[in-house]
Amino acid sequence: MIDGLDADERRAWQGLLAVMLVGIPQVERAFRAHGLVQIEYGLLNVLDAGPRRLSELAGQTNVSLSRLSHRMSKLAERGYVRVRPDGCDGRVSVAEITDDGRALIEVIAPVYARALREVLFDHLTPEQTAALADAMQAVGTNLGACLEEH
Repeated sequence: MIDGLDADERRAWQGLLAVMLVGIPQVERAFRAHGLVQIEYGLLNVLDAGPRRLSELAGQTNVSLSRLSHRMSKLAERGYVRVRPDGCDGRVSVAEITDDGRALIEVIAPVYARALREVLFDHLTPEQTAALADAMQAVGTNLGACLEEH
């Protein structure tokens, strides 16, 4: 029992813990099988939409520039991204996905989506999914995360 929380708050927290500790590792198998971690898969997905300045990419993915630099180096070594100077400002670096990176996303994306459905969304009604989305967007925004707006 967690003192200070009501029954619904405790249930919500216990469910979130179960998703984090049991569900997320199940979902992560989709990209870990390809030698990636969540942040790397997320970076590839953002870059699939087009090149990004590293500072912009760090904000979009909620990671520090030092962590981003480390992950980008690993992805570049594997041939999934390129980092180059910005054409307008050579002091700024721009990252872009390579054809190999795009091909990797195409392999992982359907497996990842299927895992997300199996772990989470198949157990919810559309109304519950919408409520969960609203709740998690509110929490993420309050935490300062950069979230997609819809």
